[in-house]
Amino acid sequence: MKQFVVKDNENIRLDSYLAKELNDLSRSAIQRLISENKVLVNNLNTKSSYKVQLNDIIKVEEPEVQEATLKAQDIPIEVIYEDNDIIVVNKPKGMVVHPANGNPDGTLVNALMAICKDSLSGIGGKIRPGIVHRIDKDTSGILIVAKNDKAHINLSEQIKNHEIEKTYIALVRGIVKENEATINMPISRNLKDRKKMSVNRNGKEAITHFKVIKRFIDSNCTLLEVKIETGRTHQIRVHLSQIKYPIIGDETYSNGKNKWNIKGQCLHAKSLRFKHPTTGKEMYLEADLPKYFKELIDNLE
Repeated sequence: MKQFVVKDNENIRLDSYLAKELNDLSRSAIQRLISENKVLVNNLNTKSSYKVQLNDIIKVEEPEVQEATLKAQDIPIEVIYEDNDIIVVNKPKGMVVHPANGNPDGTLVNALMAICKDSLSGIGGKIRPGIVHRIDKDTSGILIVAKNDKAHINLSEQIKNHEIEKTYIALVRGIVKENEATINMPISRNLKDRKKMSVNRNGKEAITHFKVIKRFIDSNCTLLEVKIETGRTHQIRVHLSQIKYPIIGDETYSNGKNKWNIKGQCLHAKSLRFKHPTTGKEMYLEADLPKYFKELIDNLE
């Protein structure tokens, strides 16, 4: 049961208000919960069209998560580093990190189970064992996975405290004028399309830094190095699209058109700098760009 207290005189529909607060649920799912009397406003059942008011107390009985039965699968994955506490891998583009609706298997977790056997942290639950952070399905690159609970807790704290430095490489449409800049724009779930995120002044803080690696004037695109302070869903893709430099191949936040017919965004998680969860030693690890990305850059040059 989740509870919210309306802090402003919102005067917006109940389903719209909850869509902002419950990022994991679609608006139709929220409307269904309301119709099933699983949402109470001041301990009373109400309708989706109810306009929320200042100091309203809203209680939501969320549906139980139906967790998948996991199985180990022999899927080739590049292991960059491994010891008794962590395993660091280079996730290929097109692979989902953990099982979810529509992706019951073939995920990074399925591959890790074959590599690590029973040596994965249990904190992430049955469908996310060892998963400390994620990258999108069509983003390639480096991911650190915890092999025990102590390591998982330590790495989660480092992420929470912005102590892990994440660096990405992105190829964007357009010639970026600034040599380097910071984007500080809050992000939340898009109210019109629940599969998308968007910049919203009522969203959560999101900070992205970028600098130009190379401008390809003839091809009207720019290669960027990107670092993020926060880890909002689709953060880099949303921010770069918002400032009119969408990532090439991103079908969600641009029109997806590109003269090279790249499928999936040209976004690669290049490196991680962090402290080893047990020894405290500073570690810096890199994941090579995928072949298609290297070849595209070579063609541009």
